Amino acid sequence: MKFVTFYNPEGQKRAGLLDGNRVIDLKMASNGELPDNMRDFLKNNKQYMPIAQALISSNELSFYSFEEIRLTAPLPNPVSFRDYVAFETHVKNATMRSGDTVAPEWYEMPIFYFSNPNAMKGPREEVQRPAKCVRLDYELELACIIGKQGKNIKADEAEDYIFGYTILNDWSARDIQMKEMKVLLGPAKGKDFATSIGPYLVTKDELEPFKTNGRFDLEMTAAVNGEILSRGNFKDIYYTFGEMIERASEEVTLYPGDIIGSGTVGFGCIMELGTEVHRWLEPGDEVELEITGLGKLKNRII
Repeated sequence: MKFVTFYNPEGQKRAGLLDGNRVIDLKMASNGELPDNMRDFLKNNKQYMPIAQALISSNELSFYSFEEIRLTAPLPNPVSFRDYVAFETHVKNATMRSGDTVAPEWYEMPIFYFSNPNAMKGPREEVQRPAKCVRLDYELELACIIGKQGKNIKADEAEDYIFGYTILNDWSARDIQMKEMKVLLGPAKGKDFATSIGPYLVTKDELEPFKTNGRFDLEMTAAVNGEILSRGNFKDIYYTFGEMIERASEEVTLYPGDIIGSGTVGFGCIMELGTEVHRWLEPGDEVELEITGLGKLKNRII
């Protein structure tokens, strides 16, 4: 199943279910049994999922066409947002560009940072380049959404705590990021201005056919102004989402609506490719990320 958040013709933000070329308003179609936002849906998704599944098989529902609505971030207000750096190739490329080597501690545990859960952008929403930034970059990532509360979760139990997945673009102001990380903190202001997710949340069962050894065989691409710059595959990730969830939940409770990003796939950003391949992003550029089974996520820089 694919869940979305959208603005209806009256300009109201609603939670919806994508069924082919139609968008079903969860609250309206269920006569109020389901909430009108995804955060509340996720809090009680075990109770709500059978009701949502029944909506798909009904032929008597009213629905919207894509021409009538505007998609926004499928989970506009996550409870929290952790982003990992779980692809070895990305870490090697990034450290090489800065003249360093990979810290041995990276191989001991998956590493993440907290970012801003209140700066989520959806498909086709504009992303403003920070005023002090001239080295704006995209990052091609996959994210999982937590659907069950838990603490000290073991990696082999983590599947029970995942609701679904979405594409994630971790926009990065590289000049700001590199300066603040020289004092061994961050990234913070280099990352917190915008994160794009979408176009929908895909329930975990839809990715089962692609799963192998806790990873997914999913092609990942990033294009700027229609030209593909980055290509990768999620199966190359070093740490699984199970391992990331185990690390995140150590002595800490995870809640439905938490987002966990995978980090950038190898060669999944301009910093890795080098400006000899493509300049830094500028206002007017359109960036489109695509991952098998998860759709396309496009944003324009302003």
